[in-house]
Amino acid sequence: MLVHLRSVRLDKALPFVQLGAVVLALRFGERPGTLAALSILLATGLFGWVRALRHARLIADTPTSRIASAAQGYAELRGRGQPLDGTPLLSPVNGLPVLWYRLVTERRQRDGKWRVVSTDTSEASFVLEDDSGQCVIDPEGAELLVRRCDVIRRDELRYRQWSLIRHDRLYVIGDFATLGSVDGDFDTGRQVRELLAHWKTNQPALLERFDLDGNGEIDIREWELARAQARREVRQMQAEARSAPEVHVMRRPASKRLFLISDRDPDQIGRNYRWLAAYHAGVFIAAAGAGAWFAQIGLI
Repeated sequence: MLVHLRSVRLDKALPFVQLGAVVLALRFGERPGTLAALSILLATGLFGWVRALRHARLIADTPTSRIASAAQGYAELRGRGQPLDGTPLLSPVNGLPVLWYRLVTERRQRDGKWRVVSTDTSEASFVLEDDSGQCVIDPEGAELLVRRCDVIRRDELRYRQWSLIRHDRLYVIGDFATLGSVDGDFDTGRQVRELLAHWKTNQPALLERFDLDGNGEIDIREWELARAQARREVRQMQAEARSAPEVHVMRRPASKRLFLISDRDPDQIGRNYRWLAAYHAGVFIAAAGAGAWFAQIGLI
């Protein structure tokens, strides 16, 4: 069983919209219903065709990079999933460690059918690791194609949880960026002033640190001591920033290009998108042909 979040909602919704267009035509009569239905079929067919084909080409044309040598920008990575900082999430339904989850809670109705009562999707980052390094994956805004689905029933409730776990083989395509290892000019004077201004907001702490004579005021000499201490702390923070290790991050592109996280083989994903593109192309061509025929016989 697969769940394709964000994308699945759209990819699965389009056929239902197209089916609804046919029902619309049957319900509202020949001319108005047919015109509306053909318009919907043409629009959704063209949109779905272009969208699925674009995604298939991105997967096929983007080369797989190693984390340590990946170029900044749009990239494709493969590796194994690991928890961030070694601390995995805990599933809200069974307490087991996961990297990511989506939980759908359903309640059984009197007619025996299940109705969704809530959904919960984790937003915490996790790590993708290959033989060259690690990359933090920020799943916000991603489309997730996930196979693992656990179903748990408790009385009248049913929980369906899709999840990624430690050591899963993952495929990620999105915006790759390297953060950290700051190398630039710092405005030391401005940072010292900002730190002193921050200290002033807590007068008791400021007096405790720098009121050497205990008179309840900071005189000129004591203020110079405070400035010197602020300068030392700012320089220490600058040194720590410069020596910070690089952190690789994969996140949603600023453009509308595909941001996908999956535990499936990318070749299979690409084939699925091509089949989806063929389906929508067929809908578009069939709707265009039907429109031409209806116009010929005077139905529209």
